[in-house]
Amino acid sequence: MSKLFIAAFIVVVLANVCGVVTADNEARPFKITTKRDNDKVEVKVDKDQTLFSIHSPIGISQAVIERVNEKWPDVIVLRLHLKGLESFRVSNGKVTVDASVSSHDDKARVRLWKDGSEDSPLDIKSPFWMEIGMIGDDGKPLKTIPLKNGYFQIQLPKAFFEDNPKSIIINWIDFYR
Repeated sequence: MSKLFIAAFIVVVLANVCGVVTADNEARPFKITTKRDNDKVEVKVDKDQTLFSIHSPIGISQAVIERVNEKWPDVIVLRLHLKGLESFRVSNGKVTVDASVSSHDDKARVRLWKDGSEDSPLDIKSPFWMEIGMIGDDGKPLKTIPLKNGYFQIQLPKAFFEDNPKSIIINWIDFYR
């Protein structure tokens, strides 16, 4: 076999293993790379917000979202189609925000912390606070975990994008995998 054939084969295999996914928009404002080839990230760009809808059959994975345009949109919303959210992490290279959603007495309990300081939880006054909602596929709020036909919706904080990072890294673990 020629070296060129082997090199081309390696590139194809690596692209499939890394699960490279890009937005379906003509402008392709983001380059998205997932850790697993069966993860799927759909992008919907509107004038008011950009929505990343993440589907992860295994429930443990990562996505790197790299902006192609000069700056990030004003509002970025994530939808994680999971049954539970044991762990969520988003990093811009300088700041890392973690979250966890647990269920106790039929009520969801959300915890948020920054830069690994789990003992110092964020509150609503923090510029890095993220509201985490549980939504059914019908668009109505859900109250119990595990989610059935729903998703966790997270609007990323504006403060997270102040330095206009080139990319963000999102990690998640669904405890109902």
